[in-house]
Amino acid sequence: MRKVLAGVRLKRLREERNLTQQALASAIGISLSYLNQLENNQRPLTVSVLLKLGTAFGIDLQLFSEEDEARLISDLREVMSDPAISETIAIAELRELASNMPAVGRAIVSLHRRYGRALDQLAALAARVGDDRQGDVPLPPSTAFEEVRDFFYARHNHISQLDEAAEHIAAEMKMPIGRMGTAIAMRLFERHQIRMEIDNMLSAEMQRHFDPVARLLRLSAHLRQGQQAFQLATQLAFLEQGELIDDLAAAGTFTNSQSQSLARIGLANYFAGALIMPYAAFLAAAEDARYDIELLGQRFGVGFETTCHRLSTLQRPGAHGVPFFFIRVDRAGNISKRQSATDFHFSRFGGTCPLWNVYEAFAQPDHILTQVASMPDGRTYLWIARSVSRGQGGYRAPRKTFAVALGCDIRHASQLVYADGLDLSNPAAATPIGAGCKICERPACPQRAFPPIGQPLNADPNRSAFAPYAAMR
Repeated sequence: MRKVLAGVRLKRLREERNLTQQALASAIGISLSYLNQLENNQRPLTVSVLLKLGTAFGIDLQLFSEEDEARLISDLREVMSDPAISETIAIAELRELASNMPAVGRAIVSLHRRYGRALDQLAALAARVGDDRQGDVPLPPSTAFEEVRDFFYARHNHISQLDEAAEHIAAEMKMPIGRMGTAIAMRLFERHQIRMEIDNMLSAEMQRHFDPVARLLRLSAHLRQGQQAFQLATQLAFLEQGELIDDLAAAGTFTNSQSQSLARIGLANYFAGALIMPYAAFLAAAEDARYDIELLGQRFGVGFETTCHRLSTLQRPGAHGVPFFFIRVDRAGNISKRQSATDFHFSRFGGTCPLWNVYEAFAQPDHILTQVASMPDGRTYLWIARSVSRGQGGYRAPRKTFAVALGCDIRHASQLVYADGLDLSNPAAATPIGAGCKICERPACPQRAFPPIGQPLNADPNRSAFAPYAAMR
């Protein structure tokens, strides 16, 4: 154990026992001046003094434990990372709080956890009525990413102004489908005097770097041709559609500048996808291929995930495609992308369902999995899922792996090649899934992790409503 400054805790111990400084000093066999220095953090609390305190008062030595302090600091850091807290709290301040006023620190952690549970309950109630609102009180988004997701969700993941602008430019340039990178690079050079350069020093994470002074756009050498075209189109979006993008972002109900900046990037990416995969041409190809994702990716020169993303945007009035839901998750269940062209409810606070085939995709890399799944409200959906992976270099370089899923209401399933051979009309053939244990009302689910919020767990071990949960504890 290291020596620690514990003046406030010593004072609290003395006050709880109604002792004077002299009485406490005498009880543990130290001088009054030494105790005064300890209480004023002028001297550290040593192991020998700590042992004397334990012998004299029978206190729990965990009160002065370094591990207990580190645990509290970790809990406080988690609290302060909440986007609802706008102040930046230094680690040194948290350490001071945990060291000198641990009871106050624990109270803060407890209050924040109660706040989190209250948000979960509010989310569960809102989910049960099919809305992200409870009364007139909107649910606060957890991050800037959530605000931007809500921005696109409210527009059914279709931004008509950008789609039309991208389609007009694609037609004007007579861009070759599937080989648009060169055409976009030429437009950047001819209209904006911007040169493109492939840079081996840029990481796959950086992808694109634009130097406005040198008029140089550097792209990472890790990018495939389709990804290069996408990054070129994104830069073109900022240059030629910047005013429109600013107006669209300003129209969003964002609470801070970070969310608005992220929305601008999202809108530029939307334009890039619409330029590489022009609406009318892409919709016609999708219907002709019966929404075969791999065939569409090959024709337009893009990857599986990018194709899925574009398929979820085909909601032009008078020229609708199948209304898809699109989601991307990692192995831990974190949802990093979530878009819906219709009203499918993605849980924001309750997690997702382990019975959903999007998680099975990790166990079968590069294989397309299909699933007919029913929700607790009785609606049934067809889901297509596959894992996607990207690397950043050689043998030892880390790789990112996600699972992406594309889903649609069962009434549209016959339009998809993936429905061939599936029993779409038999309710018993559908896998029962939910939006997450916290808001799912299926009590007999073998994968239930905990009871729904607001529903008590039966304490009778012989009649527990959530026996699978209890058995796995």
